[in-house]
Amino acid sequence: MRTLFRCVVVAVLVMAAALLQVPGDAGTAPDSSSSVLGDDFLWGVAASGFQSEGQSPDSNWTRYIEATPGWDRLGDAVDFRARYRSDIALTRGLGVKVFRIGVEWARLEPQPGVWDPAAFAFYDDVIGAIVAAGMRPMLTLDHWVYPGWEADRGGWRNPGMVEDWLTNMRKVVDRYAGRNPIWVTINEPVAYIMHEVNLNQTDAGQMLGEVALAHNSIYDYIHQVQPNALVTSNVGYVAGAESQVNGPLMALIGGKLDFIGIDYYFGYELPEAAANTAGDSASASAGMWDLPVYPEGIYYALQHYSKLFPGKPLWIVENGIPTENGQPRADGYTRSEHLRDTVYWLERAKADGMNVIGYNYWSLTDNYEWGSYTPRFGLYTVNVLTDPTLKRIPTDAVDTYRDIIAHNGVPADYQPARPPTDCRLVDPPASCDTPVTAP
Repeated sequence: MRTLFRCVVVAVLVMAAALLQVPGDAGTAPDSSSSVLGDDFLWGVAASGFQSEGQSPDSNWTRYIEATPGWDRLGDAVDFRARYRSDIALTRGLGVKVFRIGVEWARLEPQPGVWDPAAFAFYDDVIGAIVAAGMRPMLTLDHWVYPGWEADRGGWRNPGMVEDWLTNMRKVVDRYAGRNPIWVTINEPVAYIMHEVNLNQTDAGQMLGEVALAHNSIYDYIHQVQPNALVTSNVGYVAGAESQVNGPLMALIGGKLDFIGIDYYFGYELPEAAANTAGDSASASAGMWDLPVYPEGIYYALQHYSKLFPGKPLWIVENGIPTENGQPRADGYTRSEHLRDTVYWLERAKADGMNVIGYNYWSLTDNYEWGSYTPRFGLYTVNVLTDPTLKRIPTDAVDTYRDIIAHNGVPADYQPARPPTDCRLVDPPASCDTPVTAP
């Protein structure tokens, strides 16, 4: 996830291409949840390295935090580095088939051309524990973090960045391809670009081309080493402006995606509301729990990409709902309700012919949301700033997700806790051109 979400939307609209909205046909409710998604549906959870591991080495993001006094200090995050075995046990207890983690470049290559055997050993152990627990690892190569020495070279402003990046990523692929992971090359590239624009004065157009080159190159390399691999670069879906925001990226990398990875969180945000917080990361971070949440919007996100890439598999790589420090939301919507409602709309999409193959909940635990510990997304909450033991406390959604996975969906007669809202607030114009109802 990201805390500069509103800033990302506004800034990217300036650089993006023309709108290419693709309406589709709405359908009817599924007859049976278990038969709709299929026995091979891939339930998962997602996390990232920097946001959860702790003991973080010098990187662009440790420097961004140090340079921004108003942000929470990173500390040891939720200390996944020391607690990964117990966290993997919690994940296994949910019944999921996939656990998404990150493999941090800054940890593996602390100096140019210098590789840390202990860092590789750590990831060896983590990935081995995931496999031993009966889950398949989903490995993110770049979740917005690169080494401090690369920051000294300018980061993505450095003409040699792509080759530096590929040197590390090839080593990661060589080491872990034998574990048969699913690969995410670069997390939410457009949001990544806008972070670098805002925090490192990077040129957006230049970085877009370089990120696409990096993805396409490592995609080819992964398939050389692991021929049957599943590889994607997940997009952060922006309701009402997806073609403008992620369209230019998808035009460059769409031919090298084995499935479309989609991160979906929020409904349509009126442009004037987004503009009010453009460039103000602190206020954007502080109000994530106030952003509009309409669970039926995930249907339109899947519809959008099913129309652009007919028949290609679709996977919700991230989805969740934020609270403010774990407190009840002002709208009264609970994490359990949101999770059930979301799965209902996944089933609707599948029943309507969209090739949905997987869903990852973001995230297993609360973590560092790029400047703040206040937004909470975890199935297990962690009071990082007040609890030195970093106890994992289950939310209401833990039992809910376990039950959903055990039954491969929600009951056939399930009625969403939050029914569809005004179509103009969900994902216009598609949500009004082809509205869906419940049931």
